[in-house]
Amino acid sequence: MFWARYPNPHVRLVTNSNVTLVDKISGILGLGFPRLSEIYASTANATPFFATLASQGILQYPIFGLSLTRNATGTLALGAIDVSVVQNVSNIIWNEVVPFSPIGTQTNTSGYFYWSIYMTGFSVNGTSLTPIPTYPTLTDNSSIALLDIGTPGIYGPYQDVTRFYSLIPGSRLVDESGQWVIPCTSSPIISFTFGDNNTFVLQPTDYIIGPAASNPGLCLSWPKALPPSSDGVDWQLGTPFLRTVYSVWSYGIDDEEPPMIGLYALSNASATVESPTAVSAFLSSVSATVATVLPNYVLATPSYTTPPYTFNTSVPATFGEIVASELATSTYSPILASPTVNASALPKVYDAYTTIYTNSEGQSVTSTYHVSDPTTALGVPPGWSGAQALGIPYFGLSSSLFITVAAAVWILS
Repeated sequence: MFWARYPNPHVRLVTNSNVTLVDKISGILGLGFPRLSEIYASTANATPFFATLASQGILQYPIFGLSLTRNATGTLALGAIDVSVVQNVSNIIWNEVVPFSPIGTQTNTSGYFYWSIYMTGFSVNGTSLTPIPTYPTLTDNSSIALLDIGTPGIYGPYQDVTRFYSLIPGSRLVDESGQWVIPCTSSPIISFTFGDNNTFVLQPTDYIIGPAASNPGLCLSWPKALPPSSDGVDWQLGTPFLRTVYSVWSYGIDDEEPPMIGLYALSNASATVESPTAVSAFLSSVSATVATVLPNYVLATPSYTTPPYTFNTSVPATFGEIVASELATSTYSPILASPTVNASALPKVYDAYTTIYTNSEGQSVTSTYHVSDPTTALGVPPGWSGAQALGIPYFGLSSSLFITVAAAVWILS
């Protein structure tokens, strides 16, 4: 859903590029901050896609909203919130994005690199733990969580993940990549907390990967452990977490508003925990068995040396700071600036959409449909077959979710 101030915006298919793409993808939609973009760093005036929209004031507001699901449905709203998903905008929990000092001498100012926020706690079946940051003196004694729509799992540091699994009897580390298993009959609720007691819950079917083929009584599980990262990012919360929320990513406004991430829980935190029977039925229905052989001995938790911190701390990064010239144009009037958040004033999209896309013959096609139409799948524009959708840019949102050009240019009718 693309709600723009100007008529007839276009997204075009690229058939030739001097940029080498890897990992079997055919395109990138730049939704991150410019400082993290390799193309931006190496090519003059190559500002990422969303940063360009925000800096030129093209969007109704410099936000995008994302709904991920386990199937082919979902929404990506540029410049607005999809209120067919968000029933009450006042229940969106807003978190300020963490700024970083510059890397080396590339600049003399701090700024924003990642869509990351402070994590203040996590829990297993109601037992709460406080995260242990890798660089406590350099990150305000806080653990940083990167919310990443291109990461297919949940990852945390060994110092936290080891304690996490110590609360699940029968769990154990099964390989050097940091993968744990838990008994498939074990089904605790887990949660992550950000800010002042803003907690988001995951049911077993949200974080269990599937039973191991060599031992179907043990299930591979998220989170997976990682060695220390030199950028101070301790946790990466990818699609297993983001499927449980509607996420709103606010780019921030020059001199007026810092970037923020809004999280809207899609499930009731007080819901009854899924039973082992229900979990088993779900895993069977999605054929989730993992073709792997587990070791028949207990692996020791590895130890690691913490690498030097990447960022130049001689240039301080202040939480909540507002960069003067890297965020959205100051022509926007701030809506999310603290202490008063007026989320009800954010632009909204819902119900009927007009899709504009280029078909396989290079012709522009317009089609109007309703978001409630169960026959319309995200990733396949109306009237297209799966074969026609091949070669359309994959925007790195999850291993099972492909957003086509059409999904990036839904325009409110």
